[in-house]
Amino acid sequence: MSEFFCPAALAPKYMLSPLPTYYIPEEGSLQNYRNYVKDLPLSEPPEAFGQHMNAEISSSMADTDILLQTMIEVGGGGGGGAGSNVGEAVMSTCNALLEKLPENVDWEEVRERNESDNSPLKVCLLQEIERYNGLLSAVRSSVKTLQKGIQGFVVISKEQEAVMSSLYAGAVPASWLFAYPSLKPLSSWMPDLGDRIEQLNSWGFTGVPKVLWLGGMTYPTSLLTALLQASARRNMVSVDTLNFDFIVQTQDESGITALPKEGAYMKNMILEGAKWDSGGGCLADADTMALFNPMPIIHFKPVVRKKAASDGIYSCPLYLYPIRTGSRERPSFMIWVELKSGNFTPDQWTKRGTALLLSVAT
Repeated sequence: MSEFFCPAALAPKYMLSPLPTYYIPEEGSLQNYRNYVKDLPLSEPPEAFGQHMNAEISSSMADTDILLQTMIEVGGGGGGGAGSNVGEAVMSTCNALLEKLPENVDWEEVRERNESDNSPLKVCLLQEIERYNGLLSAVRSSVKTLQKGIQGFVVISKEQEAVMSSLYAGAVPASWLFAYPSLKPLSSWMPDLGDRIEQLNSWGFTGVPKVLWLGGMTYPTSLLTALLQASARRNMVSVDTLNFDFIVQTQDESGITALPKEGAYMKNMILEGAKWDSGGGCLADADTMALFNPMPIIHFKPVVRKKAASDGIYSCPLYLYPIRTGSRERPSFMIWVELKSGNFTPDQWTKRGTALLLSVAT
């Protein structure tokens, strides 16, 4: 019969995590092992699995969101006598929305102003304007129809009831999310939409911005493809031979005075699961309670297809929004962004789930 294998005989006091609590105990009696197990905490902190303490905060916040959402759903739409109050509140919201809703971008004028431009970027711009104009028109029509329904001029349909419930709860109606996915509440979604339209107007009437907001596009991947196509045409090479190099900038937007020769500068990306160490030019541990951290401007530079990432480089996934799986119609993942891994190995950042996001839920 084989002898009982004791890991302590090979590596006593071997640390199993950064925490001093978890280690291989020294060889001893069965009672010693029982005492060791008894002293272990009842719940394992995230550091025991190589995670940051922020992982526990994120988990607790997600559980709280689920609990609150369940309470709202169980509460239903309220009892009798509240209808007039709901209608008045939603009518006030509708009036505010119509005041803040941007005007449609003049697609025809943008096309005429850029008539001599046959680049892929112009095609991307016109497609984005078309999609956003469709969204603005749909939101405007939905709000005006709902106002008529509240005033009793038309019958409120089932779809308009859903819009009314969302607006009363301060949420973005699901029927308004066809252009791009978002987890933002209505109070954040409207200013965000205004910023998106402002970028399109600036691009269409004054030229390509020196720094582009990738997250402001309905289909960010179309912009990335257009950048590769433009570089391929300029250098007379096949677009299949190109991919991106990612150069993190040390200056902010005010310090960038011209467009890059190749590609584009991208701003407003967010790091989850890490922060950027500007001094070291690499990834670093996030501060406690800082679940999301701003990423400096990155130069997406088309280059001839290069070899796989070397040691010390973390291939960081870039997602459209916090739901990383996305949906069947709209995948959230877009591209791998190569970043210096700093004091941690790339595997450690993979374990942390470190990623770049184009938008968050606030």
